[in-house]
Amino acid sequence: MVTNWRDEDTERVIVDDISLDEPWALVERFSHINRLSGSTEEQEAVRYITEKLSGWGVPYQVHKPVCLISLPGPATLRTVGPNGRSYTVKTSSFSPSTDGEEITAELVYVQGSQASGINDLFGAGRTVSHQDLRGKIVMTEGLGIAARGIDLAGSGAVGAVFINPGQRIHEGITTTSWGSPDLNQLGRTPPVPVFGINKPDGEALKAALQEGPVTIAVSNKVDTGWRPIPVIVAEIAGNQAADEFVLFHGHLDSWFEGIGDNATGDATLLELARVFHKHRDRLARTLRVAWWSGHSHGRYAGSTWYADTFAQDLTANCVAHVNCDSPGCRWATVYHNVFFMAEAEGIVKASVKDVTGQEATGGRPLRAGDCSFNNLGISTFFMLSSTMPEDLVKEKGYYAVGGAGGNIAWHTEDDTMQIADRDNLLRDMKVYAVALIRTLNAPVYPLDYRAAVAQITNDLKRYQEAAGSAFDFGPALRAANDLNATLDRFYTEADSLMDREVDDPAVRQINASQRLLARSLVAVSYSQDGRFRQDPARSIPPLPDIAPATELADVETGSDRYYVLRTHLTRGQNRVVWSLRQAERRIAERIQ
Repeated sequence: MVTNWRDEDTERVIVDDISLDEPWALVERFSHINRLSGSTEEQEAVRYITEKLSGWGVPYQVHKPVCLISLPGPATLRTVGPNGRSYTVKTSSFSPSTDGEEITAELVYVQGSQASGINDLFGAGRTVSHQDLRGKIVMTEGLGIAARGIDLAGSGAVGAVFINPGQRIHEGITTTSWGSPDLNQLGRTPPVPVFGINKPDGEALKAALQEGPVTIAVSNKVDTGWRPIPVIVAEIAGNQAADEFVLFHGHLDSWFEGIGDNATGDATLLELARVFHKHRDRLARTLRVAWWSGHSHGRYAGSTWYADTFAQDLTANCVAHVNCDSPGCRWATVYHNVFFMAEAEGIVKASVKDVTGQEATGGRPLRAGDCSFNNLGISTFFMLSSTMPEDLVKEKGYYAVGGAGGNIAWHTEDDTMQIADRDNLLRDMKVYAVALIRTLNAPVYPLDYRAAVAQITNDLKRYQEAAGSAFDFGPALRAANDLNATLDRFYTEADSLMDREVDDPAVRQINASQRLLARSLVAVSYSQDGRFRQDPARSIPPLPDIAPATELADVETGSDRYYVLRTHLTRGQNRVVWSLRQAERRIAERIQ
């Protein structure tokens, strides 16, 4: 099978050359740099990385795109009255700003909930209330990130306070515009100022409400505007199919020192750039290594700019993209929820197993983590790295966070040197290196798109079950079955080429077919807004064009909503069938 390919000699040479010297030096240096997007301090981090790359002779470019960036400033909250007191709060990126002027209104509590896991954290959960919120400041549980905060539109509230789950208040971002907005993405910020408060203070305010009405005054300052940010891209050319490349990337910017999120990732990118450049004579394909700014303060602005600017090259030549976020963190000893697209499950699990002896788990990548290439149809794996075991999370009383190996220092002032772990970092770097070597050097890409078709088939069956007799997904299921049968013949041929060179014409042709497969299957499975547009930063269900099938059971047959849903599903199924048929035709032409 294509996913079983190994070059043990090259793997041994690369892995044995990985050292902690350079990466740990970067982590220590970055522990003194607060890397806000586009800031002077972030430029210090850019100089550090580029000076290292220059010293090793690694070719690179520093791009300076102008992107929409939002940097939160000071925020206040106080209760109004004779016994009034002040509370510590934070505001969020892209929150509307009061420019330091107070908004005074009655506080209203709406029952909410904290995220139960990382999928819920980045999911589409809403804080729903039937209370009259007009002219009030609403308080509820959660981190106040976009998926929960944006639903304030139309409520009439004048402000929102989100009770964080612990002692610290986590920094975050409220817009659902993925990257800098275009005309289609305007209006995706919350309508009112958003604040975060820690759990003890939030509980104190809830207790005060039990005694009677509470009036509070809030203020904030948020610096939102278009500014240049750095994007570093190093390129290590392959020797056989240099036009084909793997994009290995992570974010440079941070909240505070951001050691676990993402100085350890920046260090991993730098060390593997060093090692792969040193052994570039062993690389068949090209490795691109990118450090993005604008992740934390521009909703993935840097990686989205790159996807926009280099869309034609990415669409034509990118094999896969591999995200590097939060490796090498304290207590992060297992590989759970590393996230991968179905076609990459084999290479992810094999790489982790071969380096660590562990079994990795994961699943459908979330709409997060610089996954800015779904619309282009590019496969991905490793949205996150190692994490804490679940029993240790429970033992420590931790809650769900979006990085830092599960440490609740994520997005807080506590994400300092104590969060990095030397042994874990060394191990994680080796896992990334092995996965990259196999993707760069395997004659046929180690990606099995039969797994992607199997996932699509399962999703179609689930939607058919939900729709019942109200809609027929038979055309899409037949198209998926036809594609799967053709892929069986395709991969039989692919397996026969695994002893050839990467630049063999037959290998090049079959890999071109795999790239075309990805462009169809990834795009239809993970996006809805078009090839060169970005879907919102919210949970995207599988096969989003037909996901509303889950609503059919809850609407009255023959109602207006019923017919609107059927029309929507007809159009959505047309896209799914077209994508599957196009993929099947391309593969059938290849194996005739």
